[in-house]
Amino acid sequence: MSAQNPAVTARVALVTCAELPHLDEDESVPIAPLAARGIAAEPAVWNDRSVDWDVYDLAIIRSTWDYTDHHAEFVAWAETVPRLANPADVVRWNSDKTYLRDLAAAGVPVVPTIWIEPDSTLTLPNDGRYVVKPAISAGSRNTGLYDMADASQRALAAGLATQLLAEGRTVMVQPYLEAVDTAGETAVLFVGGHYSHAIRKGALLDGPADEVGLYKVEDIRPRTASDSELHAAQLALAAVPGGAERLLYARVDLIPGPDGHPVLLELELTEPSLFLRYDEGAAERFADAVAAYLKR
Repeated sequence: MSAQNPAVTARVALVTCAELPHLDEDESVPIAPLAARGIAAEPAVWNDRSVDWDVYDLAIIRSTWDYTDHHAEFVAWAETVPRLANPADVVRWNSDKTYLRDLAAAGVPVVPTIWIEPDSTLTLPNDGRYVVKPAISAGSRNTGLYDMADASQRALAAGLATQLLAEGRTVMVQPYLEAVDTAGETAVLFVGGHYSHAIRKGALLDGPADEVGLYKVEDIRPRTASDSELHAAQLALAAVPGGAERLLYARVDLIPGPDGHPVLLELELTEPSLFLRYDEGAAERFADAVAAYLKR
């Protein structure tokens, strides 16, 4: 067997959704580096009942971006997969953004959030620009930016929130961090517990919620994470229940706050894009991390 074609020693599922049966473009990038390490990787749809998850040495959640419409089913599925990355208890905790409460309580600098539960009275701020979205969401779906001083926009915000609450969903109301319009958002990527690379994401929201497919197209560029961003990312990872050492991958999304210091927008441990195409060597680092994970 040549060095270019080593014997297959492990079989891995790259878990996706029915809308992307062959994976998102970024998620197929590590297949070749994995093969070079003797790891055969193939896409598998999470809710395809014909898939036998027992045949895989590891199932890695990737582009399962429809899970927000089937959250209970998705979490239940995760708990049935014998070898899953990230682990099922992490998926349960992280797939509902109420995890931000835990991180804030642990001292992580988190975007201030007003939480509105389905059985509570809807009260919105009277001034300022705010983002309204459900606690279980992905890809900026059901998410909008509203100027609360404008009566028509405030009414639209109330309409979105009322609709979500009627569906039994927890609503999040967060101040819009203006720095995203200039500095953008930094996503800090970790694989195998180590910093891998970072990217810059441009602002996504420009007004009230509108129809979105699986996700909004993003403006992505390479970026080097600053020391303060790395510090904030490490603080977030240190607060993960059960310990961050169990994670195969993590993405920490940060935006400068009003004082310029980074604050956490999201800690993505379930199905984040890892943007492996945007950094030379990132796919290889991911493949190395998978190989190490398989040896645990």
